[in-house]
Amino acid sequence: MVTQSINASPDITIFRGFRDTKNHVWSPYVNKLEARLRFAGVRYEIGVGSPKTAPRGKIPYIECRDLSTTSSSGKGEGSQPKVQLGDSTLITKTLTEWGVLTDLSRALDPSKRLQDMALIALLENKLSFYQTWERWVQNYYTMRDHVLWPIPYPIRIVVGLLAYRANTTMLNGQGTGRFTKEEIEQSMYEIWGAINVQLVMSRSSSKGGDEKPFWVLGGEEPTEADACLFGFIVSAWICTAGPKSHDTIKSFPVLLDYAGRIHDQYFPDYDKWTVQ
Repeated sequence: MVTQSINASPDITIFRGFRDTKNHVWSPYVNKLEARLRFAGVRYEIGVGSPKTAPRGKIPYIECRDLSTTSSSGKGEGSQPKVQLGDSTLITKTLTEWGVLTDLSRALDPSKRLQDMALIALLENKLSFYQTWERWVQNYYTMRDHVLWPIPYPIRIVVGLLAYRANTTMLNGQGTGRFTKEEIEQSMYEIWGAINVQLVMSRSSSKGGDEKPFWVLGGEEPTEADACLFGFIVSAWICTAGPKSHDTIKSFPVLLDYAGRIHDQYFPDYDKWTVQ
């Protein structure tokens, strides 16, 4: 387990957009950020929040004390002003620069660092669009009612249609929306299949036994890619607006084994998903 001695607590609150407090959520980026903090042993609180109040207009975002050099210079601990940070990657980068999080890339050689970055890009810049298509186009009503839960039903219809239009326009411009259903599903399956092969290799070489977490690049500590991959596996498994992704995850048992071990060690206070 990776831990770090924190000299100054930033009093972090993660705004997740969902009202659940003892569960993982549908957003892979929320799950990713929580895993990243827990890998470093950093405590945080949970808030709901909304894209309207988010600094970059999206979930997740955090509120914490500003530990930047210019803010904390000459001030006592706890006197720094509160700031909001958005985007899971930029949040991690900022907290690492402040010394709150460990730098998980510090020990990687150039080849491993590239693999780490490539896997994250595959998940966030490829798979994420396929999942958005599955959830917002193929399973629109389930996605709408879950994500837009705070909005009263008559208004939710209008807001949902606006969200649908925004997502379909984005997917068409990005390119995913121009593929057929069969092409998108095949691409998703190929991505998870490739990750499955890598995890099988990593598990076989792990020294942690049958219960301790093993890491996607085969090292003895997690990397940034592990936080991201955990977030995407959990999201795909529990999101009822993504039944095809759920079935794909089920067809590769090592994916749930990988995520389950991380959950057991780092999220003992959260309810664990069931294998259906």
